[in-house]
Amino acid sequence: MLKTINALIMGWVLTASFAEAKTKRSDVENRALIVISSHSQLGETGKPTGWYLSEVTHVYYPLAAAGYQVDFASPQGGAAPMDPGSREIKDEDNKKFLADPGLMKQVQETLPLSKVDPKKYRLVHFAGGHGAMWDFPNNKDISRVAAAIYENDGIVSAVCHGPAALVDIKLSNGEYLIKGKRVNGFTNAEESEVGLTKVVPFLLASKLQERGANYEGGKNWEDKVVVDGRLVTGQNPQSAHSVGRKVVELLQSKK
Repeated sequence: MLKTINALIMGWVLTASFAEAKTKRSDVENRALIVISSHSQLGETGKPTGWYLSEVTHVYYPLAAAGYQVDFASPQGGAAPMDPGSREIKDEDNKKFLADPGLMKQVQETLPLSKVDPKKYRLVHFAGGHGAMWDFPNNKDISRVAAAIYENDGIVSAVCHGPAALVDIKLSNGEYLIKGKRVNGFTNAEESEVGLTKVVPFLLASKLQERGANYEGGKNWEDKVVVDGRLVTGQNPQSAHSVGRKVVELLQSKK
């Protein structure tokens, strides 16, 4: 009788442990992180900048529709400045996002990257906006989080100026994450067209190439996305929808 009771208890314990482990795996499988800039000033111009709205919304909504829980983080945490020039409410995703109190609360109370546990996420997405050019490069927490997610078989994505996050990320073997990989990002010609070549701290396309990436920029303002394994990069705001679709496809294919 005692053996039977002990066996039942052991069975309950094992079942509970399995259920807990399954729940934890499920939580990770269904969580994504979007990183936005904390930087608000466009160099010495006196003009405001920050993160670009559609480069968040066009990735957020495909993830949400596919059942992923999305958290928002920034280098400093707390309120992250949106580039006022990106507040385009004719865009339905932007309009919906701005009207959602819960989402607006999240971007006003972003997680500080220093407190992000990368083991919780299957995807990290770096949204652009010129602010990213100042606080994404040479950021130890961006490197820590992105490298850990990538090396844990996760996905790293970025769009427009978001790939500024990629220029200093090194993997555990000491190599840059983007070395030898096909990537995209805001072109030097696009930077010249918006008149900010002398304002940004470096030209993104050139820096990606300096790090050993195979840069594949397209024509100015065209929708262009480059996928190299678990690395997804888009060229400009026009590419954000495509980045969103690609990352969901990759996430779903790995389930």
